[in-house]
Amino acid sequence: MSDIKYYTPEGLEKLREELHHLTTVERPSISRQIAEARDKGDLSENAEYSAAKEAQSMLELKISKLQEVLGNARLIDERRLDNSKILIFSTVKLKNTLNGSIVSYTLVPENEANIKIGKLSVSSPIAKGLLGKSIGETVEITVPAGKINYEIVDINRQNA
Repeated sequence: MSDIKYYTPEGLEKLREELHHLTTVERPSISRQIAEARDKGDLSENAEYSAAKEAQSMLELKISKLQEVLGNARLIDERRLDNSKILIFSTVKLKNTLNGSIVSYTLVPENEANIKIGKLSVSSPIAKGLLGKSIGETVEITVPAGKINYEIVDINRQNA
């Protein structure tokens, strides 16, 4: 069953680079390990051979899954997204209505999320509460620590 996921050009390129590394570096390395272990004699009692075959099996599974992900990947055309509402790839500035603190997040696909640099997964509770909202709206978002009220101060898109 195909599971279509959306990516930025950078996210898609990372996946392609990883696949390239696995097929051009890792796969030949494991093949050499298998050949070296095979040269040592009796394969039925050769732990190195068994370990290398297991590693090869795991690598081929990883390559197969990555090829499937790339086959189902879709590039998002950010120019066609509405700038007046919060959507994927929106950078949002929020004001906590309780303490006045300001936070900024960019909503990205799940696989590109990195909270340390302000990239929030669109499937996170905060992002789900923000999607479709506009500047000036106040939203109540339920997080593990309770409920937080945010006022949407700004919405922009760097590549728009």
